[in-house]
Amino acid sequence: MLHHVIIRGIERKPIFRNVADREDFIERLSSLVPDTDTRCYAWTLMGNHAHFLFRSGPDGLARLMQRLLTGYAVGFNRRHKRHGQLFQNRYKSIICQEDAYLMELVRYIHLNPLRAGIVDGVEALADYAYSGHRTLVGAGKSGWQDDAYVLGYFGKRKAAARKAYLRYVEAGIGMGRRPELVGGGLIRSLGGWAEVKKMRTRGMDRIKGDERILGDSEFVMSVLAQANERLDRRYELKSQGYDMTRVAARVAELMDIDPEALFQKGRQKKRAEARGLFCYWCVAELGISQTELSRKLKMTVSGVGYAVTRGKAVAENRNYGLTVN
Repeated sequence: MLHHVIIRGIERKPIFRNVADREDFIERLSSLVPDTDTRCYAWTLMGNHAHFLFRSGPDGLARLMQRLLTGYAVGFNRRHKRHGQLFQNRYKSIICQEDAYLMELVRYIHLNPLRAGIVDGVEALADYAYSGHRTLVGAGKSGWQDDAYVLGYFGKRKAAARKAYLRYVEAGIGMGRRPELVGGGLIRSLGGWAEVKKMRTRGMDRIKGDERILGDSEFVMSVLAQANERLDRRYELKSQGYDMTRVAARVAELMDIDPEALFQKGRQKKRAEARGLFCYWCVAELGISQTELSRKLKMTVSGVGYAVTRGKAVAENRNYGLTVN
C-alpha cells in the first residue's frame, strides 16, 4: 500500500539541527527500508519536518517507522544532550491511490525545499543532498530509493525519463503548497465541501470522508471497508472474551509451554517463538499496541517489533490460528 508519510518536530522545533543529524537519519533509512522490504519513491528532509512516499512491506508501515523514529530520537537526544519527546505525536500517514497520485506526490515532496526557500531554483534542487530528487535526475545515487519504478512512469529509456520527470517537476513550481494532497480524497472527488454540504441539505447526510486517505470515492470506500473488516474481527474476538490472558493460554496450548514463561526473560528458541506468536496475535488480532506489549513483557518496543515478525512466520509456517475452527 502506498503511504505519504509526514513527520514533524514537537512544537514545530527542529528535528535536524546539523549535517550529522541528517546523515544519521539517512543511514538509518538506508538499512531499515530494505530490511523491512519497504519501497521508497520520494523523500525530503527539511528543518522541523520531513516527507516520504513509501510502499509498505509485508509487515506494514508501523515496523519501519517505529524503528526509524525511536532509534533516531535516542541518537538525537544523545548528540544534543537533551531529554524528552522529539516528534509531534505519531507520524502522519496518508494512504494514497497510486494511479491517480504517485507522480503528483513525488513532485510535491521533492519541491518542498524550493517552496520553503532552501534552494533558489529547480537547478539548485538537484544539488540538495537531502532529497530523492537528486537520484531521479541522475545527480546522485541512493541504493535504498526505488528510482527505476518512478522513472518508469515517465518513459522506458532512463535518459528520456529523467528529462520528462524534470519537465514535470518544473511544471509544478507554480502550483504552490497543494493542500489538496494531504488526505480527504473522497470529499474532493465529490466536488469539495461545498458540494458535500449541498448533498446534506438534500438529505444525503451519509457521505463519508477520511483525511487519512487520498484517492477517489471508490478507493476511499474500499480502504475504509478493509479497515472495518479488521475492526469487526477485533470486536468479535473481544466479545468472545479474547484478551492477553486468553491469547497467552492459546499460545501455551499450541507451543506446549507454561503461559507464565511468555512473560519471563530468556532466549531459548521455543520460548522466543511462543512469545513472538503471542505478540503477533495481540497486535494483528486484538489491535494491542506494541508500546503496551513492551510494558507488559518488559521488552523494548523494537524488540516487540522483531517478535511480531517472528510470530507471524510461526503462525504462517505452522498454520496456527488464534481461534479453534
